[in-house]
Amino acid sequence: MRRRDFIRAIVGSAAAWPLAARAQQPAMPVIGFLASPSRTIAEFVLPAFRQGLKDNGYVEGENVAIEDRWAENQIDQLPPLAADLVRRRVALIATVTPEAALAAKAASTTIPIVFGIGDDPVKTGLVTSLARPGGNLTGINFFSSELGAKRMELLHEMVPAAARVAVLGDPTFALTESLVRDAETAARAMGLQVQVLNASTSREINAAFANFVRERPDVLYVGTSPFFISRRVQLTQLATRHAVPAIYSVRQYTEAGGLMSYGASQTDAFRQMGVYAGRILKGVKPTDLPVIQSTKFELVINAETARMLGLTVPDKLLATADEVIE
Repeated sequence: MRRRDFIRAIVGSAAAWPLAARAQQPAMPVIGFLASPSRTIAEFVLPAFRQGLKDNGYVEGENVAIEDRWAENQIDQLPPLAADLVRRRVALIATVTPEAALAAKAASTTIPIVFGIGDDPVKTGLVTSLARPGGNLTGINFFSSELGAKRMELLHEMVPAAARVAVLGDPTFALTESLVRDAETAARAMGLQVQVLNASTSREINAAFANFVRERPDVLYVGTSPFFISRRVQLTQLATRHAVPAIYSVRQYTEAGGLMSYGASQTDAFRQMGVYAGRILKGVKPTDLPVIQSTKFELVINAETARMLGLTVPDKLLATADEVIE
């Protein structure tokens, strides 16, 4: 071989090495993120989820990708959205709400699924047990359905003279029936009269508050609902405009101007979902990861809203609040 041909062969081989190396690198894993609510809640859901992934060495855009799908409160859209993620052969599906988790479970029995829900995952049929979930699902329960009595108690402490409470529920949300039932039971145990109203659209929320003007409840209990969270600004503004002291399920309402909220830390819950997703990407099987039960709960009070409503926040609530927004 002539010297010139030999040099060409060496240069050609060297140029091919990077291409061969790139070809041998594994494709970046893709996480499908499936959620029932509107994309408007992504601002506080996805950053916490990404932090959990980062805690396990995964950074979006560097060594993992996220394909998020939001049903915009249209539950019937969840099955086709789940099927689309399965067709894309995602490495894992993370879900928010029981309906999203059930849609993902129906779409695949092999792709790992990490859920975040507010109800008992055994009762909802997602896993066989908390300690050994079985199958391809695990996740976190942040107890939305178990906190109704506590929220009603806190609302009564804020407005001890209240005699009538309105309970607002979202009939399209799977947990609403049990949530409303628990809230009614707790209210009646305190001697409160209860009025239940339903809303699943922005217009129906307006209609519910128009009813409040006529009926004049003393306080308002806003039930847990992904749709309600996406309409938190509308709900909190209407409550303040009509001077109805209200309690909500998560701090995002209080940050939007709501009077008070009590519930599991959503930031902590979605971060833990990200942690589990990262562990599964590293090879841990979902069945070996027990369902996490939230242990971090937050009472948040908006002192400025209290003043606007003419309320004096009791010292006991101020002392027990995790945060008081001034």
